[in-house]
Amino acid sequence: MTQWRWRSDRLPEPSDGDQSSGESTPQPAARAERAVRLGEELEQLVYRFHQKLIDELEAEKLEAMSPDKRRQAVQEAVRALLARESLNALVRDAVAARVVDEVVGLGPIEPLLHDASISEVMVNAPDEIFFERDGILYQSDVRFRDVNHVMQIVERIIAPLGRRVDESSPMVDARLADGSRVNVIIPPLAPKSPTMTIRKFLRSKLSMDDLVTVGSLSSEVAQFLGACVELRLNALISGGTGTGKTTLLNALTSFIPDSQRIVSIEDPLELQLQQTHVISLEARPPNVDGRGEVTQRELLRNALRMRPDRIIIGEVRGGEAFDMLNAMNTGHEGSLSTIHSNSPRDALARLENMVLMANLDLPIRAIREQMASALHLVLQISRFRDGSRRVTYITEVSGMEGDVVTLQDIFRFEQKGIDEHGRVVGRLLPTGIRPSFVEGFAQAGIVPPEGLFQNVAEW
Repeated sequence: MTQWRWRSDRLPEPSDGDQSSGESTPQPAARAERAVRLGEELEQLVYRFHQKLIDELEAEKLEAMSPDKRRQAVQEAVRALLARESLNALVRDAVAARVVDEVVGLGPIEPLLHDASISEVMVNAPDEIFFERDGILYQSDVRFRDVNHVMQIVERIIAPLGRRVDESSPMVDARLADGSRVNVIIPPLAPKSPTMTIRKFLRSKLSMDDLVTVGSLSSEVAQFLGACVELRLNALISGGTGTGKTTLLNALTSFIPDSQRIVSIEDPLELQLQQTHVISLEARPPNVDGRGEVTQRELLRNALRMRPDRIIIGEVRGGEAFDMLNAMNTGHEGSLSTIHSNSPRDALARLENMVLMANLDLPIRAIREQMASALHLVLQISRFRDGSRRVTYITEVSGMEGDVVTLQDIFRFEQKGIDEHGRVVGRLLPTGIRPSFVEGFAQAGIVPPEGLFQNVAEW
């Protein structure tokens, strides 16, 4: 009988507080008030030394240095300044680190960006900073001084990219040097405060084995998906924001043979393909004058002239959907992409709407026939209330019945309940439906997991 492996990590349990005897513990309100005062004093020190540093350092020389040398020069200058002050070692180290972050980093949120366990940082207001860890949102205790402080960091991010953000252009998408995505929206569109959202770029993507370990899917299903990729089935990964679509896509690409030429199209670059023959293309936004934009659709058209064996689109979100379906139908089998959607049926509806965005004046039936012919699988991934991300549907696109694209679920997640630690309990189970492409495994010499469809009752 198949052994299922499920997530064993626990959610943080509430603390009972300090039960030791002796000196009385300050009340929570008093502790919070004291922490706020200490933070304010520290920020004043940081601001004062930052201003001194601006007066003593030559900005032009700093700009000409490499990032590492620039940080080293600032650290030495900060140490020289702090040597004149009578501060204890802990405060001196804290002030030095913060001043360096203010000069060459992203200010108070720099430590959050260096924390490998944090996947996203959200600045809602100067005193409202949140971060995501293991799929759960937490409020940080770091703060900006004021709105101007937030805007200084925003300018530091977008200035090297030749972008701008002001009242005439109050929204901007940018990217940090490490590949992290940044979205900024300022007043008047965000009346309360400039808002910044940073989706961190993870240098080490999760492999399929990692996804099995954390319970996103079982090892048998992982082997099945690997066989589907090797068989060159076209798959669409569907899910909401932050559900792990790109992570699953990256894991699936590990099954692509090294002998094949892959062209990936993204906006922005996120995939980390391990194959030797990979061409990565990235869409480009318009410049300050509104010119120079290169869309994913234009890149996809060019990719068709680059002799790809497979085309991978990081996320389909516009008129490129039509070109993607055409490519899947004209010799580029095994292509993969992601789409924002809440279910496999919704994914096809969104894909249909995107094809209509191409303004080709195609009848609905023709679009649906294209989808039914091009796509083989839709993989749905969801994020649950405990922060876990799990594959909830593996659905085959089986053809057309009248004007409707027919779908049949091969695997479906069945939730059993919530355990005592607040974790979702459930399994991704086969429905008993045998997909039409199973015979293709034998013809191609691919061996899927033993008994995967022959002995469903034991599952």
